[in-house]
Amino acid sequence: MVRLVQDHLYRKSVALVLSLQLNLPRIIGTWILIAAFACGLRLAFPATPYADAPWASGLGLLPYMLVVGAPVATLLLGLKLFPAGRLHAQPGLRLAQVGRWRKVDCLEAREMSQFGLYGVMASLLLGIALNVPVRTLEFLSAVPALGSYAPTWFISLYAVMLADVVLLSCLYMFAFAMALRMVPLFPRFLAMVWGVDLMAQVGIAQLVARVGDVPPAVEMALADLLSGNVKKVLISVALWLPYLLLSERVNITFRNRVSA
Repeated sequence: MVRLVQDHLYRKSVALVLSLQLNLPRIIGTWILIAAFACGLRLAFPATPYADAPWASGLGLLPYMLVVGAPVATLLLGLKLFPAGRLHAQPGLRLAQVGRWRKVDCLEAREMSQFGLYGVMASLLLGIALNVPVRTLEFLSAVPALGSYAPTWFISLYAVMLADVVLLSCLYMFAFAMALRMVPLFPRFLAMVWGVDLMAQVGIAQLVARVGDVPPAVEMALADLLSGNVKKVLISVALWLPYLLLSERVNITFRNRVSA
């Protein structure tokens, strides 16, 4: 019974990865439509009234164009930098030193049954991709549109939160592209993104603390949002870092080595 369940889950993971690879243009198009609609709803309810139509002002529309388009552009850039089927050189300095491993040839590694993005690795791939819609939804639900008469403290808060969602969405999408193309630098790049994410949340909290006149209710809501982001990153690190270090599939696929 356990074997049947494992086989079923493995087939599901294969179907998921193949679907992501084959339907990527359709997924991108769906994202653009849904995200653009959500941003339009957010623009309809600004923090302060508009002096003109929101689309008539670049400051009103441009931030949401970045929220929708920047992750897509980064994903396409990553896929172009790492074409499908290309063999990528291993890094000269090996950072993952946990465990005992034996090097194998890159062509030999590709012939092994553990090579590829299937199994548990498919869940990690999906989790990375879902970071973008989750962060975008949090940004749109927590931060109103700027409007034309916003106070100084809100402009500062808006700019910081906008930079956070755009930068981290782009980094996670680049990590997704590296994983999809099985680039050897993917594990350490994802670890770097986690570090940037944690530092960004702490940095935002410190910047907001220096901004004057922020209402207490806004400070409390922002603190809850930032602490929630920190917890999610720490949970991701706790779940996935051991897997990235010790998984036979990850080591064969991204490091060309097997257990000694």
